[in-house]
Amino acid sequence: MATCDVCGEYENLPYQCRRCGKTFCADHRLPENHNCPGLAEWDDPGGVFDSGFDDGVENRAGGGGGGEPAGVATRVKQRVERETSTGGVVSYFRGNVTYVLLAAMWITFAAQWAVTLLFGDAVHSQIFVLRSDALGNVWTWVTSVLSHSRFSLFHIIGNSIVLFFFGPLVERAVGSKRFLGFFFGAGILAGLGHVLFAVATNAPTVGVLGASGAGFAILGVLTVWRPNMEILLFFVVPMKLKYLTWGIALVSAFLVVSTGTGGVGGIAHLAHLIGFAVGLAFGKRNEALARSAGGPGGIQMGGARGPRGPGGPGGPGGRF
Repeated sequence: MATCDVCGEYENLPYQCRRCGKTFCADHRLPENHNCPGLAEWDDPGGVFDSGFDDGVENRAGGGGGGEPAGVATRVKQRVERETSTGGVVSYFRGNVTYVLLAAMWITFAAQWAVTLLFGDAVHSQIFVLRSDALGNVWTWVTSVLSHSRFSLFHIIGNSIVLFFFGPLVERAVGSKRFLGFFFGAGILAGLGHVLFAVATNAPTVGVLGASGAGFAILGVLTVWRPNMEILLFFVVPMKLKYLTWGIALVSAFLVVSTGTGGVGGIAHLAHLIGFAVGLAFGKRNEALARSAGGPGGIQMGGARGPRGPGGPGGPGGRF
């Protein structure tokens, strides 16, 4: 479910314009109905307005018949549907990738327990944990982003809250495909950065898992776009987003520098910093998209005091 960027109505099967990338309800899905900026330069790539006259002339020449060319109306209808359709099953994920990722995290969490009970910790580590002594297990670069500590519900709950409240703000601005790539890209870079640091410093074998790097990247994006957005720390204490994110970043940097390790107390602080840096860079690079998404339900840029944002636990859970 998503909101229409024109009227703000909730839409179970939202449409995403291929030109401007915004999301619309059925009434505003056509470019002319949402005043699409690309309408003036649209060159009809799918041949929607091709009447099929040329094909009809060839058909009549070959068949000798008169009247409307056979199949012209059908072809035009198919092209219109192809250009403006919701995309079938794909439409359920369009604008809702945040919630798909959220579900994937909890399904993976259940799978972690199942694998552990059936095959033991060693197999679990081979499948779900990105380890400094097993970088060749490239599948763990991805699975580790969705995996979480089995012995701390706070880990997955904290990351879930960040993704649930803040993920849609970024996804709505940049689009579902780009958000999906950003989420995994940031998570993978954060995890790899942490374990490679351990390898470079000859530290003991370390393993990393969790969506904290990706979650902190999302917060980094919003730190650029909406630094003064008010959130509720632990759902109680009101504060501006920039104070939360920069505060956590400074604490993480201090711990990394003072200890000389990437993680302290089972938390991969270096991964947090890398994710935050990726988010800041991504946010800066895509500021124009954030501004263009400033309609109903979109991102409001700000140095000015904006509307109250979502409550949260004060950042993503730890990486273990």
